[in-house]
Amino acid sequence: MEQVEAEDIIRFENVSYTYPGEDGVLAINKVSFSVKKGEFLSVIGHNGSGKSTLARLMNGLLEADEGKIYILGEDMDDSAVHRKAPSHVGIVFQNPDNQQVASIVEDDVAFGPENLGIPREEIGQRVDWALKAVDMEKYRDGTPSRLSGGQKQRVAVAGALALKPEVLILDEATAMLDPRGRREVIDVVSRLNREEGMTVILITHFMEEALLADRTIVMNRGEIVLTGTPEEIFENGESLETFNLALPRITVIANKLRSAGMTLSNMLKPEQLAEEITENMREKGIFQGESSPYTEKETESSHEWDVDIQHLSYTYSSTKKKSPFATKALDDVSLHIDSGEFFGIIGHTGSGKSTIIMHLNALIKLPQADKKQKVPKAKRGQPAPVLPQITVGKFNLADKKCDFKSLRAAVGMVFQYPEAQLFADTVFADVAFGLKNFRKGISQEEIEAAVRASIEIVGLNYDEVAQKSPFDLSGGQRRRVAIAGVLVTRPHILVLDEPAAGLDPKGKQEIMELLHKIHGEWCETVIIVSHDMDEIGDNCSHVAVISEGKVFACDTPARLFERLEELRALGLDAPLTSKVAALLKDDGYLVHNDCSADDFAEKVIEIYSGGKSNE
Repeated sequence: MEQVEAEDIIRFENVSYTYPGEDGVLAINKVSFSVKKGEFLSVIGHNGSGKSTLARLMNGLLEADEGKIYILGEDMDDSAVHRKAPSHVGIVFQNPDNQQVASIVEDDVAFGPENLGIPREEIGQRVDWALKAVDMEKYRDGTPSRLSGGQKQRVAVAGALALKPEVLILDEATAMLDPRGRREVIDVVSRLNREEGMTVILITHFMEEALLADRTIVMNRGEIVLTGTPEEIFENGESLETFNLALPRITVIANKLRSAGMTLSNMLKPEQLAEEITENMREKGIFQGESSPYTEKETESSHEWDVDIQHLSYTYSSTKKKSPFATKALDDVSLHIDSGEFFGIIGHTGSGKSTIIMHLNALIKLPQADKKQKVPKAKRGQPAPVLPQITVGKFNLADKKCDFKSLRAAVGMVFQYPEAQLFADTVFADVAFGLKNFRKGISQEEIEAAVRASIEIVGLNYDEVAQKSPFDLSGGQRRRVAIAGVLVTRPHILVLDEPAAGLDPKGKQEIMELLHKIHGEWCETVIIVSHDMDEIGDNCSHVAVISEGKVFACDTPARLFERLEELRALGLDAPLTSKVAALLKDDGYLVHNDCSADDFAEKVIEIYSGGKSNE
């Protein structure tokens, strides 16, 4: 066996892998690289670039077709080494549902150590530590299937941590977490790397996360195309764009400011950007400055498709007798969304965001309209209970006679992991399904025209994909097909739960451009739920903050994100632009911006170029 350096905890030599099948996809093409013991490595690349396949090869879930893989210096061709690989290399996948094995959270986290034969007392200690590390201690007796997507993901991370592996791979493991959850997970793995010498491999589409690593690998079409420190990688913006990636937002802003004459280093943190902007201002003799007020976008509303929610409460697993599974998701929520808005909903994991939107097209019905539920009645001597009310355009969702079928055609819903909604043999059949269901008697010619239009709206080539199986497409393409299946009915209101989560930067940008295009052309209102504060700041006209089942605030992004400390206390965050603007305000520079990167840079340049000394 070829000698492998002892400090190489993982080594690939000319490794290739092709997925089986008639149209076998070459996922990894003659890849060679090594990972040093104790290294923090980030791996970035477009959807379908081979990142996840690389991870599965590392821990033995897949076997290479060609080449050599060494784990801890041992050849994976040896069956005994291959069997032990998962205990040395822990992996957390993008979708936590793929890793659930038990009906209780505590048992799910304990599953891996139990299979390794760890003594019971130590298993208990590992479970306690792992749950605490991801802030899921209070859910240890809960049922994983009843957790939100982000909460499930924390449990999956805890399950991998409980194995105490030498190498921990996070494959987009923070994609569905709220900002606090994302910070906590990254802090945990950073601490494990720093204090305990655990080797960490972070596969991510968050460029800001990639910046935290010692070294970054860029993948494209199954090959490693760039490698170096994060600073070296992100200095070369043109190459990244060639590989369907994007620069971190802080780098984009810094580049715009440099073009206006500012001298800025390659920074990673908002504090550093604010400090260097201040230095540039003072070097020019500008000791105080204020940009012109930004103009809030006025939403022209016909009010024809207003959404109005009044006194909405909801408890999962609610029964007459107190149930240990009962979970109060919403508590007296009242919210109004004007027709014509591009509206954002944010909140910590489990805050009730998804429960609210599932009421909008009656996937969860109000008690007055649900034949299975009894409407609460006034008790003798007490006032009548306040019943929830929801109206969506002309539809009264509290009315048993409401035409719920027409409502669902008018309010399109795209869930988390929308690709999981796909089921048909062909893309055409999948996209056509909703149209056939909602519009009985529609002709085949009308179906074909509508399906073609929807597939092309989402940026796919109809002739290339219509007769393909949706499961033969890439992850990003499958998501587009799922969205096309909702758009085919031309809904007046489109509701999307984390529409861009898990997509590469270019994919995220394309999805948001698509939503703005249909919003501008024919979709009256777009409502997005997101954990990405930059995404919210860039795109939304108004934002509602949900916390512990209540509406904490509803305002424009510019005003809302000024309340940074309050939002952080709720487990949220603010766009980078809001953080830097707050720091600059402390230094005497008022940057009035709409939270988008472009507007922030323009307003800073306005002060820098046109400001006068107020010394």
